[in-house]
Amino acid sequence: MKAAVVGAAGVEIRDVQKPTPGPDQVLVRVRAAGLNRADLIMASGRMHGAAGGPGAVLGLEFAGEVEAVGAAVKGIRAGDRVMCSGAGGYAEYAVADWGRVAPVPANNMSWEQAATLPIALQTMHNAVVTAGRLKADESVLIQGASSGVGLMGLQIAKLKGARPVMGTSTNAGRRARLAEFGADLAVDTTRPNWSQEVLKATGNKGVDLIVDQVSASVANENMKAAAVLGRIVNVGRLGGFKGEFDFDLHAMKRIDYIGVTFRTRSVEEVREITRLMRADLWEAVEAGRLRLPIDRTFPLEKAADALAHMRANAHFGKIVLTV
Repeated sequence: MKAAVVGAAGVEIRDVQKPTPGPDQVLVRVRAAGLNRADLIMASGRMHGAAGGPGAVLGLEFAGEVEAVGAAVKGIRAGDRVMCSGAGGYAEYAVADWGRVAPVPANNMSWEQAATLPIALQTMHNAVVTAGRLKADESVLIQGASSGVGLMGLQIAKLKGARPVMGTSTNAGRRARLAEFGADLAVDTTRPNWSQEVLKATGNKGVDLIVDQVSASVANENMKAAAVLGRIVNVGRLGGFKGEFDFDLHAMKRIDYIGVTFRTRSVEEVREITRLMRADLWEAVEAGRLRLPIDRTFPLEKAADALAHMRANAHFGKIVLTV
């Protein structure tokens, strides 16, 4: 089968062996695959947890038809239309653990649309609802809100009754579109003391929950924007892996600073994250209330171009490969 793999000179399209599903796995004929920031890490030759390395097939989410299931898999059959998270999605075939597989809603959702959803739904339900402990009428700020995962965070916060819902972007055009996905306020974090705008929007209380995909470059201003007893969930590090941290401000506000990642979670933990997400959000997914815009699509053969488009950071929403 054809796949996009990590080669010595960058991302290459190669013929590789078709995967065989294990007892707890599902084999999928991939029709579309979503791009994620972690793919850039692996494409550069670095590891992302246990995934990556020379010869690794890229891709962490995909949609297509089930071709075969392992002996221990229940409730999923050959021919089912599914969306999945799992390694090796930039290929004609990929496998996923049964607990990371969800049905594509029967509402005329395209393969491309389905491929945008698995990681955004899993990541942001976990960050906003489980780790973030969001309650109705609390305020929320999503850092890096114009990414696919960020846009999903805005929508989940709105769905769960947060107010106000705020999102950040350093690009004026992307900020202007955040309201389409639930933002009551779009914040420009390139402005000095942007936290004052957030404080004003919350009646000077500060924001109850910050879901941070940027981290180092905004860490201290986040804490200025946060309420006493606020929560900050560290999801991503687009602004750097290391930076200054005001420990006194952290203590003064008694902020819960919570780190999350899928890299150190067990199979059972990821299954539970997916189960909780589906129990809480699937009705909204099927109704089309949780959706992501597709910025551009590329054929599998142009995977390197698709990754370059993501690296340029000029996209709004998701970039998708068609297979």
